[in-house]
Amino acid sequence: MIILVAGAAGPAGQAVVRRFADQGHTVIGVDKSGADGTLTEHPSERDHRQVDLLDFDAVRKLAADVRAEHGRVDGVVHLVGGWRGSKTFAETKLEDWALLHDLLVRTLQHVTLAFEPLLKASERGRFAIVSAKAAERPTQGNAAYGTAKAAAEAWTLAFADALEGTGATANILVVKALVHEGMRAAAPDKKFPGFTDVEDLAAAIEGLWDTDVNGTRTDLTQ
Repeated sequence: MIILVAGAAGPAGQAVVRRFADQGHTVIGVDKSGADGTLTEHPSERDHRQVDLLDFDAVRKLAADVRAEHGRVDGVVHLVGGWRGSKTFAETKLEDWALLHDLLVRTLQHVTLAFEPLLKASERGRFAIVSAKAAERPTQGNAAYGTAKAAAEAWTLAFADALEGTGATANILVVKALVHEGMRAAAPDKKFPGFTDVEDLAAAIEGLWDTDVNGTRTDLTQ
């Protein structure tokens, strides 16, 4: 398959890239930084591209390049994220909202609008985002983050409706928070209750090709 991972340089992105590359799929990693420490493991099976996903023209060029090279994309995994919060509602900074809107919503809009035709060109295209429990029950200090995640979910469900009947799907994977080996090594006595390991997230994403469900929210905290 041809798999595109947006936000590939982060721990979750690297886990997803590794999982699909290990299965022999062609993986295109996309990140603003252009850095990916996993590339050397399977250099012939994936490439990494430095693209600012806030630049719609750059995203459309990326989609055009993928179309020219492969004719389709079988999976787009959107892992661009970030967090800002405060102790109280009154301390919420609207600058944080502006940042989270760009990271969690605007990049998602650009990617889905640009890659919809390529996902439809696949026999079983899959699109996924990772959302958070904060979207359904935000705390006062998570006002901006929870709102941005909720908006990202709504956009993804609208995208799922656009894909209905095409063989392609769009789904939402919900976590409390993510954890990886680096975090465990830095805090060996911490338990991280309810956190989802990035390797388990990667496995859940791979499992989307085993089902035809569309427009669903799957809770990975259970």
